[in-house]
Amino acid sequence: MTAEAGAGRQGPAPRPAAVIFDNDGTFLATEAVWSRAEETLFARRNVAFLPEHKRRLLGSSFDLAAQYLEEFLDRPGGGAALMAELIELVYAELDGEVPPMPGAVELVTALKADGIPVAMATNAARGFAEKALLRSGNAGIFPVLKTVEDVGAAKPAPDLYLAAAEDLGVEPAACWAVEDSPTGVAAARAAGMTVIGVATHPGIVLHDADHVHPSLADPAVWALLGLAAPR
Repeated sequence: MTAEAGAGRQGPAPRPAAVIFDNDGTFLATEAVWSRAEETLFARRNVAFLPEHKRRLLGSSFDLAAQYLEEFLDRPGGGAALMAELIELVYAELDGEVPPMPGAVELVTALKADGIPVAMATNAARGFAEKALLRSGNAGIFPVLKTVEDVGAAKPAPDLYLAAAEDLGVEPAACWAVEDSPTGVAAARAAGMTVIGVATHPGIVLHDADHVHPSLADPAVWALLGLAAPR
């Protein structure tokens, strides 16, 4: 394990039978899209969008984010309307460039070439995930795409990861997950998976991940997965 790895796991995990990726901030750089939309939402109400707001919203489900927005913007009972407005802003932001995270496409491509199945499991709606992948030039890169609309409970519940593993035909305990938020890490751990945390957000600490690295381009990530990193 890395020095940042969560407690309670002993010894190296076996090579994964499948790898399941989160999307926002893990595979695609869409957290910037969300942040711009969130900043606009807050600015419309003359409220500064602070790092603490971002830390709490990161990786949260629709319902939990709605509760946070009610609190942050002092709009009791207005969470659903605020989320609807935010989603509209987010979709508008998706009309711009949506780049992949460093090393993400290369890693997924290498896993597939090596015969390791891959999937995506995201708390976002299907329409958002599909549009983001299309705008990034990666539509269809994941043969299995599970979104919040496919399961009974969003992350941090394990439902998304369990559903992705089932579609891949792989036991959850044999899967590895790749995540950038504590919410996502908790979901993957609850599903019994080994977790690689990608520490891309300032102030976000992924204590419970088994391994934590700054980027999917890090050769150490590739080595963990039994792959040779590109030179």
